[in-house]
Amino acid sequence: MTTMGMGILGFALVLVAAAAAMDLTEEDWDVKTAGKNVFVKFYAPWCGHCQNMKPAWDQLMQAYKDHDQILIANVDCIGAGKSKCAEEGIKTFPTLKYGTPHDLEDYRGSRDFEDLAAFAEESLQPSCSPERVDLCEDEKLQQLKDYLALPMADLKAKIKEGEVESQAAEKELDALLRSLQKQYNAGQKEKARKQKEINERGLALMKAAQVYREHVKLDA
Repeated sequence: MTTMGMGILGFALVLVAAAAAMDLTEEDWDVKTAGKNVFVKFYAPWCGHCQNMKPAWDQLMQAYKDHDQILIANVDCIGAGKSKCAEEGIKTFPTLKYGTPHDLEDYRGSRDFEDLAAFAEESLQPSCSPERVDLCEDEKLQQLKDYLALPMADLKAKIKEGEVESQAAEKELDALLRSLQKQYNAGQKEKARKQKEINERGLALMKAAQVYREHVKLDA
């Protein structure tokens, strides 16, 4: 093998090793994500959409591979990460999630590198939390202390209350979108009815006559 060939092979092996190092499992999740905000791709190796976004995701992982507060990683839902995917309730591939290691949210944005990188820069920066009280403003710090002091049952009840309100807001939005869709569909039908009526009154024939006269040059 030529020196150039060996160099290319070595570089490829480095990339493969780096990618493998960024694969998470249920067993090493806590260790590798400790103290970091995460952006994770849950995938299956055979998934076409996963393969399509792999170059952009690999580039993003490389960009953040040495970051001490943000981790970009994979979880192989067919291989070693299967139990973690089950824990997160992953049903479709790829599924992208972000947030703190034990409170992940779905990412629904674009999957090209520029948008992924912009999202990571904007949304994954560390913020006020029990692990990062140094980032808390006075009001938030007091709020955090109050929550940490609450009996666990009361804390869970407050979380449940907030989640119910959030779900209600989501349902309201869904209902609004369904209503708007119905209005749009009704508007489309009304538009089609009026256009048909106008054409039947002669518009279609007028246009046909215009084209014919211009084509055969009946008019000067």
